[in-house]
Amino acid sequence: MSGSISPLRSILILLQPLVSGALLAATHWYPEEVKTFLSSTIIKDTVGLSTIKAGLLPIVLFLVYHANKHLDRLALNNFTSDTTWDWKREVVLVTGGSSGIGAAIVRDFSRRGITVVNVDISPPPPSKGSTPLSKVHFYKLDVRSSAALSAVAEKIRGEVGAPTVVINNAGLGGGQLVLDESDETLERTVAVNLVAHFKIAKEFAPDMIAKNHGHVVTVASMASFVAVTSSASYAATKAGVLAFHEAFAGELRWRHRASRVRMTSVHPMYVRTALTEALVTSAQWKKTPQVLLEAEDVAAAVVAQVLKGESAQLILPPRMGFVTTLRGWPHWMQIYARGLSRDLIFNPK
Repeated sequence: MSGSISPLRSILILLQPLVSGALLAATHWYPEEVKTFLSSTIIKDTVGLSTIKAGLLPIVLFLVYHANKHLDRLALNNFTSDTTWDWKREVVLVTGGSSGIGAAIVRDFSRRGITVVNVDISPPPPSKGSTPLSKVHFYKLDVRSSAALSAVAEKIRGEVGAPTVVINNAGLGGGQLVLDESDETLERTVAVNLVAHFKIAKEFAPDMIAKNHGHVVTVASMASFVAVTSSASYAATKAGVLAFHEAFAGELRWRHRASRVRMTSVHPMYVRTALTEALVTSAQWKKTPQVLLEAEDVAAAVVAQVLKGESAQLILPPRMGFVTTLRGWPHWMQIYARGLSRDLIFNPK
């Protein structure tokens, strides 16, 4: 083959992973042949081998990164698609939907005309001059009680319909040192943040499995990956709920053959809510400021993902994704990273 190829066509050729990857590998085994080939076809002028490698490497890395993201997306969705979502008929259930992130999620879905069921131990506060939310149904529920959950679930199915999206958002944060936290606070935190996810799944997942259609959203935390001093019970439940999420996703796919039931986990950094109010206004926070999100930021990401009808792992903000690799770091680096927030206490005495 003689002559050179146009610049645009050259770029298109090199953006083919098999081409650029093979060429980069060949520069090691057959350097002179690669140099001659590129010089006579893609590259007009003769260039050095080091320049060729330097040009190919970022192209290969770019392609591998995007190919990996695409493969992640396919794998998380069991290599299946679901085009049956009809948002005029779907029912979204949100636990802990009366305040914080849950309330923001309820508002977002309601504004889109989607039917929402809010289950919470407390009713939402009355609207202050704003337009009341439409198609929102409230049911009082303490998610720790199996009997109450069963009774409320039966009412929801009879009065609204079987939820096709369940967002496990209800959560507590003890925010105390292990030796200071009372047994009552510890048990309540574990019951709401972790055990309730199992109970909710047992109550609502069978309908999704039967229809092979649904979406379970687990609102976890970045604490799923890194335990923060003075928040052991909270971090333990968030690590546990990620394990629940992953195991249940496997059961849906391999044991129940419900490959189109989606599973999304959400891992935000600190979020400005009533739960963190004492923390983000403390003197310690001002000394060691952390990434702080608004409840609406998390809600927007959750709603957008649900509307896609696809599973995902949402790291919020996305730039903090490196934190998920923490447990693979050398121990000295892990200890240093956890120590960055050693003085932060959610609920100081």
